[in-house]
Amino acid sequence: MLTAVRPLAAATPSESERLEKLERAVEQLQKRNAELEAEVRSLKKQTAFAPEGKMKKQVTYDGKTYVEKAVVEEEKPIVYVQQRGPELKLVLGGFIQTNFEDGDVSAFEGRFGQTALKDRFRLRRARIAMTGDFAEQFDFKMEGDFENSDGTSPSNRTDFSGTDIWLNWHRFPAAQIKIGQYKAPFGLEQLTPDTSLFIIERSLPTGAITPERQIGVELWGKPFTNLWPEQKDLLTYYAGIFNGNGRNINNNDNNNFMYVGRLELMPFKGKIFGQTSSLKLGGDVLNSRDDQGTNISPSGNLLVNSDGSLSSFVLPGADERTAWSVDAWLNIGPFDLIGEYLEEYVNGR
Repeated sequence: MLTAVRPLAAATPSESERLEKLERAVEQLQKRNAELEAEVRSLKKQTAFAPEGKMKKQVTYDGKTYVEKAVVEEEKPIVYVQQRGPELKLVLGGFIQTNFEDGDVSAFEGRFGQTALKDRFRLRRARIAMTGDFAEQFDFKMEGDFENSDGTSPSNRTDFSGTDIWLNWHRFPAAQIKIGQYKAPFGLEQLTPDTSLFIIERSLPTGAITPERQIGVELWGKPFTNLWPEQKDLLTYYAGIFNGNGRNINNNDNNNFMYVGRLELMPFKGKIFGQTSSLKLGGDVLNSRDDQGTNISPSGNLLVNSDGSLSSFVLPGADERTAWSVDAWLNIGPFDLIGEYLEEYVNGR
């Protein structure tokens, strides 16, 4: 019995040896676990900061300087729009304005009797526009209206034609240069955007006297933008030279031009009764020497006919016209008080 048991006892490891082996195994597992955790953390950091896709250079403008930096180039969808040049921003937009008219529609324009207009739904404006900024310190706008009738025959048909098509150099906020077709700087109501009007039609005096859109060039700016940034809107000026014979007409009616100037003063901008408030004052002046056949009221009705109706005024002979206006706009929160006075003289020459 003794000889059989002794060899069995020698072959069996002691408890201490078994514990030592287990401890070493646990240490190895802990070490390997720590290594794996470190590797996982490293991979997570790489995933968080590693750029996906190709890199490209992007130019940004902070109001003072242009900064070039590398950014990740996003994957393009199947259908996309991409600028050809160094544009910083491209915006596609538009709007539609419609109304319903009944009764004696436009009777004040002589639309009665055989020429009376019937009750109707009317698309007043249907515009599409693209605006953008270039890295070379230019901004631009191209807009057209599907409800214009410039040169369309018969006159009750509408067609697509340009409204605002201009390029503006804004390197110096106090002296910017704008060229193209746009509204000449005359008349507060005329210069108020169509989408900001209280109703979709402007007043008759505005349509009759203001020159609306013209083709030309102007110098304009805000002189206090850099000198007094807190009051950059205190003063704004406009001085422009235009053909003077309307929009979408490339030929001038003579070798003379329309000269237009406007000043805007904002003496107050702050809060009244806790409401955001402002007071803006403005004044305009216009002078133009036009030839026979020029329509000097393209967007309204200046001429009073023998039957009392109104119509646009096509000059019967060569004339010189001078116009001026003053305006004021008080805003207190949701409340607006707006006033404007316009006057024009048309004399033969």
